[in-house]
Amino acid sequence: MSRGLGDVYKRQVLFLGIALGTFSKFLDFRQAELPSVLMAIDGALDVHNFLGRFAIWVLIALCISIYSNSAIRASINVFAFFIGMVASYYLYSNYIAGFFPRSYAMIWFGFTAVSPLLSFACWYARGKSKLALILSALILAVLFNMCFVYGCWYFNAKSVLEVIVFIIGLIVLRRDTLRSSALMGTISIVLAVLLDVVISYITWKSVGWAIFHGLLSWAY
Repeated sequence: MSRGLGDVYKRQVLFLGIALGTFSKFLDFRQAELPSVLMAIDGALDVHNFLGRFAIWVLIALCISIYSNSAIRASINVFAFFIGMVASYYLYSNYIAGFFPRSYAMIWFGFTAVSPLLSFACWYARGKSKLALILSALILAVLFNMCFVYGCWYFNAKSVLEVIVFIIGLIVLRRDTLRSSALMGTISIVLAVLLDVVISYITWKSVGWAIFHGLLSWAY
């Protein structure tokens, strides 16, 4: 990709981020005043809460990364997207909605700051090496934990939209062969449970409970 085309793509993802950030906050703030069709869709699919969670934004960032021309371009493009999305969302929140959720905003500011590093690594998931397979499985594991909730005796999708997000993630990260794709899926499930164990440990400060929780989740 030439520098000129790269700059065009960067501007496109920036404007996409601005549009989606504005729409997300508009949908959240104007729930009771939406046009009837949009209100019906939001009521059926809970779109405003879906856009308030991480899964869809991680998927978009993943797609931007994978389809960028280089790892550096992936970092630049994803950073531009999140700058546009986060800035438009919180400018709308502050100046139109009239409030600024500082603690929640700090999470998104932090996520935006590290997004170039994460997208740089994600770009290498498009390859055919063993490293690419492991990276793909790790990304899928993170997406799995964002789309589903599970524990000792339960397993649920957060919403039908999150199920769609996960399926698209599978398609984007698929390997060249069915066997490799199945291996990636298996590794991703193991990594998802391990991540859940780590999160349990951070939450409960107990190695025993974290392992117990993870094993039961895996057994389910």
